[in-house]
Amino acid sequence: MQRRLASIKADVTHEYSGDSAEQAQERENDEVVDPIGNETRQSLRDIRMALDKIEAGTYGECEHCGENIAEVRLRAIPEATRCVGCAD
Repeated sequence: MQRRLASIKADVTHEYSGDSAEQAQERENDEVVDPIGNETRQSLRDIRMALDKIEAGTYGECEHCGENIAEVRLRAIPEATRCVGCAD
């Protein structure tokens, strides 16, 4: 998860070019990509929350029913906060 977090941060943080024409294009691209950025920011929050739960010893516990989240689900979605039954 730490690698995934670092990778996402690297993808969403960038500096603009010194050339004003390139800056205009970069800013236009940002407008198109902004909804993706919102999703990415949510993913970052989810990953940070999962890492906090690991430190607290509560990782893998369903927030709704308190049961353990299946290992298969956590492998597929490491930031899952609910078991399959409660996720529906």
